[in-house]
Amino acid sequence: MKRKSLFALSAVVVVAAAALVPVLWSGGDNLHNGSAMAATPADQAALIKKGEYLARAGDCIACHTVRGGKQFAGGLPMLTPFGTMFTPNITPDDQYGIGKWTQDDFYRAMHTGRSKDGSLLYPGFPFTSYTKVTRADSDAIYAYLRSVTPVNVPSRPHELKFPFNQRNMLIGWRTLFFREGEYKADPTKSVEWNRGAYLIEGLGHCGMCHTSINAMGGPVSSAAFAGGLIPLQNWYAPSLTSNKEAGLGDWETKDIADLLKTGVSNRGAVFGPMAEVVHNSLQYMSDEDINAMATYLKTIPQKSEAPEPLQLETSEKFGGELLKQGQKIYADNCAKCHAENGLGMPPNFPPLANNQSIQMPSAVNPIRMVLNGGYPPSTDGNPHPYGMPPFAQALSNTEVAAVVTYIRMSWGNHGTAVSPQQVSDLRSAPLD
Repeated sequence: MKRKSLFALSAVVVVAAAALVPVLWSGGDNLHNGSAMAATPADQAALIKKGEYLARAGDCIACHTVRGGKQFAGGLPMLTPFGTMFTPNITPDDQYGIGKWTQDDFYRAMHTGRSKDGSLLYPGFPFTSYTKVTRADSDAIYAYLRSVTPVNVPSRPHELKFPFNQRNMLIGWRTLFFREGEYKADPTKSVEWNRGAYLIEGLGHCGMCHTSINAMGGPVSSAAFAGGLIPLQNWYAPSLTSNKEAGLGDWETKDIADLLKTGVSNRGAVFGPMAEVVHNSLQYMSDEDINAMATYLKTIPQKSEAPEPLQLETSEKFGGELLKQGQKIYADNCAKCHAENGLGMPPNFPPLANNQSIQMPSAVNPIRMVLNGGYPPSTDGNPHPYGMPPFAQALSNTEVAAVVTYIRMSWGNHGTAVSPQQVSDLRSAPLD
């Protein structure tokens, strides 16, 4: 769902990932105004507390705080094929932050994707999802951001190539892919379901990673939640609409909720960009909201076939050789934790047998895990997660391909063989 954003800079393809996380707005404008206070200090304190919670739900901190930097001061670089974008300072500093924006200015950015001066915001800021956020929730987030410590640091201007630095070119993209409007509850569904839909489709903007992007950089409406590659992070956001991938139709609601809240469940664990989302955002959400999200996700219509991402193929003969070689590598390096029969020791060591994420068409994620290792997020519900060690230095491209081939094709798994060339491509790719 965490969500890293894709930049569609005009009516031509312009894509960049921010890994399941939002950019509150993507503009270098200085923000002007004064804020309307609540009726009493107690009311204002309650509004700020609510806003902090909602900002967590939107994972604002992930994009607007550089690792080791000051909170919400911006400056996070996002590399794209068309140049580099930098997230802005959204602290209440009058000179460089949001100190002079009004509630109306803030809501306009959230709801319409336009800055204070009316200029168009790049959809790296997920206004296509945030437009569904209510005015009351927008005002609460605004109140919270006004309460944090001001940081007197200018936002770095984007370094985009011509013509992608021309904001007016976004008009065509918006005409095709942006529909303004707050979330409207479905009267045929429960209050819990509607709350989950509001969070998933609005602040959570989960579809930005889990929905395929077309040649113009816009979401494929017929493929909502059907999975997609997060290009610049080199991870695959699996389909939520197919049980062959991460489809949730046969999951228990509790398992979905556990995965969202703690990063681990009896059905698996999250790694990569989704681990960041859980760590920064989802673990702080109430049990009621987590259960509402799980309830909604459980009802996403399931399709019989998963999307078919581009996958390098091997010959049947070479695939058989990799499978045989991978069995020994697995026994020497993996069986201690994941067991010889692939059943693992959940939740600390997830099963590989009958694991949807292992055998789905895209082999990107298991290759990344073998190469780079990783941990589920550290959360209150799982404060000391067990991790996966990296094998990039210990195993060659062919050996990594072999062991991933073995786990994708053993114990009844129905994956396909992995090409050493794909391993090589991912080995040389940036980690995030």
